[in-house]
Amino acid sequence: MTSTLLVIRQNSDMGIDHLFEDKPPYGVIEQVSPLVRRVMAENPSVFTYYGTGTFIVGPPKGGTVAIIDPGPDEDDHIEALLKAVDGQKVSHLLITHTHPDHSPAAAAVKEATGASTFGFGSHPELAVKAYENRVAKAIEEGKEPEPEDGEGAGDRSFVPDVYIADNEIIKGEGFTFEALHTPGHISNHVCFSLKEENTLFSGDHVMGWSTTVIPAPDGDLNDYLKNMRRLTNREENIYRPTHGPPIKNPIPYVESLIAHREKRSQQILDELSKGPAPIMSIVAEIYKDVDEELHKAAAASVYSHLIALVKDERVTNEDAEDFKSPWELA
Repeated sequence: MTSTLLVIRQNSDMGIDHLFEDKPPYGVIEQVSPLVRRVMAENPSVFTYYGTGTFIVGPPKGGTVAIIDPGPDEDDHIEALLKAVDGQKVSHLLITHTHPDHSPAAAAVKEATGASTFGFGSHPELAVKAYENRVAKAIEEGKEPEPEDGEGAGDRSFVPDVYIADNEIIKGEGFTFEALHTPGHISNHVCFSLKEENTLFSGDHVMGWSTTVIPAPDGDLNDYLKNMRRLTNREENIYRPTHGPPIKNPIPYVESLIAHREKRSQQILDELSKGPAPIMSIVAEIYKDVDEELHKAAAASVYSHLIALVKDERVTNEDAEDFKSPWELA
């Protein structure tokens, strides 16, 4: 877990006390609370930490359960997941969003169990087009295109059986969820609040091990911050992200994430107050204490902040898609 992006996401997160866990066993049922079990997929990466944690909500044996984020389309994980719910009725497959580490296994689990899928919508067209543009640019530059297993093209085959809305209540036998539409990381992201245990399944919206990637243009930093502030007014006392350990004192942690983003935006504005500058020049100043080899990865984070500042009419750029084009204060 020592890649360029991981270093950027952890070591440059100002004022954030990240939360970590020991490497969990893959394909093993972990009882993490009276109503919740976790089965880990073996898909570790800079986007997933040790892998995708698929949650099963309901009684440990017998009865009816819901599954949150079935995970990647990997045979071993699907087999372990189906084994975990053997003898139980699966009524709900709840999808936080359509990145390839979260939703693709839903198809196989649905076929095996007859459960219905619940999600905010299909994979966003804006995210698909942005990914295709990046692939085309990489090919043009003679580089290897990025794989689709990170924040890439996503699960374009997923269509929910049930489209859910913000604040919608989803009831099953022994569990009640409130759906919270939380765009930012991706526009179709949903968190699920389990009323019986006052727990928020936060997907990729809030994670303990790292800050969240905001891949513009479908990822939107303004939306992200709006929905982070929304969480500070809620009463859940524990968050269970799809990746990494639970967050047991969530509000102060969320507030630290908000403060980090606000400080980063102010750093960018302070740099531009000195005069127009392209992204890499901004990065060179803001990340001057970080190895230069990591600056290209840091530029993606700075770009998401700049796009948000454009929408707030605080900065401008004649060609925002050209990394060499200078940004300036509005």
